Amino acid sequence: MANPMKVSFLDLVTPHKELEDELLAVVKKVFSNAGFIGGPMVEEFEREFARFCDAKFCVGVNSGTDALRFALMAAGIESGDIVITVPHTFIATTEAISQAGGHIAFVDINEQTYTLDPEKLREYLEKDCDFDVKTGKLIERASKRKVAAIVPVHLYGQMADLDPIMQLATKYNLFVIEDACQAHGAEYFSRKSNAWKKAGSIGKAAAFSFYPGKNLGACGEGGAITTNDEAMAQRMKMIRDHGQAKKYYHDIEGYNGRLDSIQAGWLSVKLQHLIRWNEARRALANRYHELFADTEDFVVVPVEAAWTKGVYHLYVVRVQDREALQGHLAEAGIGTGIHYPIPLHLQKAYEHLGYKNGAFPVTERVAAEIVSLPMFPQMTFDQQDEVCQRIKEFIGARVGASR
Repeated sequence: MANPMKVSFLDLVTPHKELEDELLAVVKKVFSNAGFIGGPMVEEFEREFARFCDAKFCVGVNSGTDALRFALMAAGIESGDIVITVPHTFIATTEAISQAGGHIAFVDINEQTYTLDPEKLREYLEKDCDFDVKTGKLIERASKRKVAAIVPVHLYGQMADLDPIMQLATKYNLFVIEDACQAHGAEYFSRKSNAWKKAGSIGKAAAFSFYPGKNLGACGEGGAITTNDEAMAQRMKMIRDHGQAKKYYHDIEGYNGRLDSIQAGWLSVKLQHLIRWNEARRALANRYHELFADTEDFVVVPVEAAWTKGVYHLYVVRVQDREALQGHLAEAGIGTGIHYPIPLHLQKAYEHLGYKNGAFPVTERVAAEIVSLPMFPQMTFDQQDEVCQRIKEFIGARVGASR
């Protein structure tokens, strides 16, 4: 038997080799003018990315975490205000809320899309909170805290169902900040507007991460915030740069959260290829769907809701006996991941919130079964066939053993 084909979970080498000349040209340009922080290269990328997201403004920062944190701060989160999000996401989402002064409240996810369930959000707002008509404030009954914002997470490249979320936000005077860190180029069909809208163009602001493994990844750390609010954009520019309105004039206390010029230049180069890369991801996802069509009793493939065009940052399936499957694939040289194995409400870092097992059953059920398969634009059909063959091999052995 021929040696099995090794398939990495993610390939960050090939695209950088393909773009090597363009990427090195960015470095030479910056070396020639020594404009390492901020400046025209960052401003150019901000304009390009705002245009890509159909937003009016973009503010480049040094990580997706800072993007979400600065957006919440600029939107007006006050100390102790409740910010609603999901327990099925990376901890950066909740770190940003806490570090902006907010108090985390979780709402469970939809079992098909893995994103914030609008009906469960409605239940929380209507059953656990009281709306003060005179002040226009929503107060959580148990804690007496003001509910201020919602952070829906566009997970694995698919957008949350924003129409009903935005409707509830309007009803209760809440603002929405999109966590779009995994959704560069994803689209949402707004039934209200009867139009497709880009991730980053719908909420009061949206946070993006350019961590290297993202659909649009820097060669290091990077992030950005998009918004249609000019005053908010200006405030976020101050927050990222020590609160400076101009050099050495500090109107507020801020942070050192700026985007480097070299990273911005590299992102501009890669942005020209993002639509093509996203289309390749979608084609691979559709092919995965087809290859797993005869294994639906064993492999639950991602569901792409009718109101979204996902960009498949990750291809996440649900299986039984996940650890055994991962071991089988690892022996064949195939990489996998789990995003995310322990729900945030059960993490030690959030014990103080008081959530227990069973608090969010959908998240807990999903977290025990998900596994992320290899997904990257340069993936070949042969590599994809190898992944599916090995999984079917595993299923066959399990079925045979049970018989």
